[in-house]
Amino acid sequence: MTVQNIAPDAIGAAEVDALMQGAIDLHCHSGPSVMARALNHEEALAQAAAAGMRAVLFKDHYYPTGPFVDVLKEAGKATVAEPIGSIVLNNSVGGINPFAVEPALKTGAKVVWMPTVSAANHIREGHRKSLLPTKGKMLKQVALSAVDERGDLLDNVKQVLDLIAEHDAVLSCGHLHISECWPLFEEAKRRGVTRLLCNHPSYTVGASLSDIKELASMGVWLEHSICMFIPNRLKCYEGDFLKAMIDAAGVGRTFFGSDMGQTNVPMPVEGFRGIIRLLLSLGYGPEEVRRMVSTNAAQLAGIGANESAAKAKVA
Repeated sequence: MTVQNIAPDAIGAAEVDALMQGAIDLHCHSGPSVMARALNHEEALAQAAAAGMRAVLFKDHYYPTGPFVDVLKEAGKATVAEPIGSIVLNNSVGGINPFAVEPALKTGAKVVWMPTVSAANHIREGHRKSLLPTKGKMLKQVALSAVDERGDLLDNVKQVLDLIAEHDAVLSCGHLHISECWPLFEEAKRRGVTRLLCNHPSYTVGASLSDIKELASMGVWLEHSICMFIPNRLKCYEGDFLKAMIDAAGVGRTFFGSDMGQTNVPMPVEGFRGIIRLLLSLGYGPEEVRRMVSTNAAQLAGIGANESAAKAKVA
C-alpha cells in the first residue's frame, strides 16, 4: 500500500499500534545519568512493554549499563520487553579500553560503541559545548581516535575488536569520523566481528549518501536517530533527506533507534510512533516499516536468535 503525500498525522492510530508490536529500540538514553534524563531504565522498559515493544537497549555516554539489565531481570521487570546493556568507550571507562569491554560483555552488554563525547571528531566539530550537556561542570575530555597519525588502527582498538568477536557482540562506530570508520569496520571483519553498526551516519560521523551505500554493501547496518526526524527540539533533518538515506542503504540494511530519553522531548515510545507515521507517509509499506523498526534491529543484535535455535532443535 502506498501512502505517499499523506501527512504523518493522518496515519491511523491502529496502523501505528500494529507496527509498534515487536519494535526494538537499540538507542535509548534513559537514566540515571550525569545528563538530564526524562525517565530511568525501569520506566523506559515499562513504557516499551506497554506499547508492545520487544526490546530496549540502554545507552549512557559515561558508564556501562549491563548491570542494570541484571537488576531488572532479577526483579522480574523484564517479562515482556527485553532490556539490553551496552558500553561506550569514552574517557570515563578508560577510553578504548579492553579491560572495560571484557567485563561489560560478561554483564549484559550486547553493543560496544566507539567513543562519543570523547571522540576527537566530536570535539573537533564543536559538539563538546553544544551537544550532550551534563548536569554540571566536568573534566575536559581527552580527544580519542581509533587510528594513529598515519591512519592505521591502534592496537587497543584491535584488542577490543577481538573481544567483540569472541562474544558475538555489536560494534558501533560511535562518533568517530567516517574516515576512521573504514579501517575500523574492515579490520573488524578480518577479526571475525559480524555485527557492524554505523549510528546516525550523517550526524557527527559525516557519511555522505555514497558512503552510506558503500557501508551497506560491506555489511554494515545503518541506524538513524528518530529524534532527528520527528517534531521536537532535537530535529535537524526533513523527511526527504531521510528517504534519500534509506534508499542509499536499502530497507534491508536500515533501522531506527530513538536516541531519546532527554528532558523536554517526547518519550522514546512516542518517538517510535512518530517515525512509523513518517515512514508510512514517505511511501514505505507496512512490511518495510516493520523491518526498519523491528526485524532488522533484531537481526543485528541477535535478539530472539536463541529462541529460534531452540525451536529448530525441537523440530
